[in-house]
Amino acid sequence: MANPTSRAEDLCSFIAASPTPHHAVRQAVNRLSDAGFTVVAESDRWPAEAGSYVVVRGGSVIAWRRGVAVDPTAGLRLVGAHTDSPNLRLKPHPDDDSGRWRRVAIEPYGGVLWNSWLDRDLGVAGRLFVRAEAGQSTPVLVNVNEPWLRIPQLAIHLDRNVNTDGVRLDPSRHLDPVWGLREQGTTDGIIAAVANHVGIDPLEIVGAELMCHDVNAPAITGARGEFISSARIDNQLSCWAAVQALVEAPVPEGGIVMICLFDHEEVGSQSATGADSRFAADVIARIAASADLDIEDEARLRANSWAISADGAHATHPTRPEAHDARHLIDLDGGPVVKFNANQRYATTAEGVAWVTSLADSLRIPLQHFSMRNDLPCGSTIGPLSAAALGIPTVDLGVAQLAMHSAREMCGTLDAGRFVDLLRAALSS
Repeated sequence: MANPTSRAEDLCSFIAASPTPHHAVRQAVNRLSDAGFTVVAESDRWPAEAGSYVVVRGGSVIAWRRGVAVDPTAGLRLVGAHTDSPNLRLKPHPDDDSGRWRRVAIEPYGGVLWNSWLDRDLGVAGRLFVRAEAGQSTPVLVNVNEPWLRIPQLAIHLDRNVNTDGVRLDPSRHLDPVWGLREQGTTDGIIAAVANHVGIDPLEIVGAELMCHDVNAPAITGARGEFISSARIDNQLSCWAAVQALVEAPVPEGGIVMICLFDHEEVGSQSATGADSRFAADVIARIAASADLDIEDEARLRANSWAISADGAHATHPTRPEAHDARHLIDLDGGPVVKFNANQRYATTAEGVAWVTSLADSLRIPLQHFSMRNDLPCGSTIGPLSAAALGIPTVDLGVAQLAMHSAREMCGTLDAGRFVDLLRAALSS
């Protein structure tokens, strides 16, 4: 197993460079390309040769390795995760310069823990679409990793009951960040300011997809470095672990190993780039065709396959243990977490648990088992959706964390490395 500290530092580097799903995809592609993977386009014919390949669709990426001869009985080994995280996204007309303040109109994305974004120094990142020839446009990744924006909290003198009644926020009025003071004659908006900052003529911008992020860098914390504190641990930790596992996994002789990192999980996965799309199914079909498998052999391939849905899990809260099922308490750094739900909010099956347990035992990696309190609604993952779409048995598995969906979350340093090792074993099984 690799050094836990070096693994944790590498995870921090990955997250720091990935303020948006599109940046996370670029990080994944860069690491895979450095490991010898070839990038292919969906619109091109794909090589028939065995090898290692990557295809990108928006904020999603799928990568795979296959050997010279694909044996349908060897099956497919797949790890899925999601690239998106709850955050604050700029509206199409984001500028609100009423009064003295220059504010940015935002829309909460996913299950944002609103109060965690207050009093934080925020940057802005995403994509600008630049005018090209023949009415086309070119997307350009941008990242203003500087403290341009802030959502100031109301002082306690003006909200005397805040400590007893809690912070009450109206997302239509209280979450728009300020980014400056309006001056006479100032007309440039936030999109133009971002364009100028990265050296793009604002007049050439024909579209924008921008979102806020905390500019505080990821850090290894705790008196002995036990913790990782960072934005977007949910679910960039799983994306990073999947990429590392695929890079380190051996090329299969008869099967196929694959990772699928999807966008839009936090809002239901129903998009052209989400887990509820045809993206993964189409890629598998094209790989099967390139290996000269007919429809019968492709069905056999899937029937002999296993998948892991890799996503964060709730650790037992140190000051709110009553929020958890007392029979299923989860520790930070207690080992990867297998997630169960009888109503199929997670895709884990008994057969899948047996498979993952045998892998963990062989590596001497401890496993934990999570089940939600019956009187609280359970979250979900890409697991049930991808399992239904692909017909591949799936296990929901993740690293325990605290403050899920906060602007800054935390997990344990040991489990980050353990997760890579376990996913690599799953891909190699």
